Amino acid sequence: MSVNNGFIEKYLRTDKLPHIWCPGCGNGIVINSLIRAIDNVELEQEKTVVISGIGCSGRASGYLKFCAFQPVHGRVLAYATGIKLYNPELNVICIMGDGDCASIGGNHLIHAARRNIGVTAVVLNNNNYGMTGGQYSPTTPKKSMTRTSPFGHIEPPFDICDLALTSGATYVARSHTYKPRILTKYFQKALTHKGFALVEAMCDCPTLYGRLNKKGSGKEMLIKQKDRAVQLEKAKKMTPEELEDKFTVGEFANKVKPEYTEQYERIIEQVRTEDS
Repeated sequence: MSVNNGFIEKYLRTDKLPHIWCPGCGNGIVINSLIRAIDNVELEQEKTVVISGIGCSGRASGYLKFCAFQPVHGRVLAYATGIKLYNPELNVICIMGDGDCASIGGNHLIHAARRNIGVTAVVLNNNNYGMTGGQYSPTTPKKSMTRTSPFGHIEPPFDICDLALTSGATYVARSHTYKPRILTKYFQKALTHKGFALVEAMCDCPTLYGRLNKKGSGKEMLIKQKDRAVQLEKAKKMTPEELEDKFTVGEFANKVKPEYTEQYERIIEQVRTEDS
């Protein structure tokens, strides 16, 4: 999609630009991929709601030209569930950081996936809490230096895609900001999927996580993503030692199961029929 045909003006609130994200931050790449996917699948803007949490990724809803909402920290999927139940015809997109989604919002992630409610979860994973100073998050790798682990992080991280899969999500995929076209492809599939869809976008925070761990510039961190990413089929043949400091990319699930709001609507109709 060319930027010369009104693409930027169509999807971005240009009066809110320039954005606040740091140079080298991957958030802008992820949002670019997302709005290209929205345009490619031709979602109706007036029927699309974008909800974002608190943190660096939380600023996204303010830049996007949709009906937008920013709830309290960690509650994005709870509010999304309410919106989708109130009007199942809406396209509901949730933009969250790894801390927002997997820490205080972890239970909401589990139950949204378990219910298979038809919302799209976009997780921007930069391995730390960026906006509040660079504290460690549930996805921060062991031994990492952060503001809250100045002598090295000792907690093992968990895998957001694995959590979503185990909880029942019917579309799960992961890519990274070095491959924005792949992200766009996964977003397109997620946006058109009937059921709970989660796409995790691995992106960098050079200002805090990168600087504290001597990862180099934003450009250097982006190039290293390519070397750290391992395709799913190849990862299955590798040992845990070989996968250390790597992350797996690909589609982890794409299956059909009954969607929550459709089942709920059938119950409502059944009750109405019995009462009439």
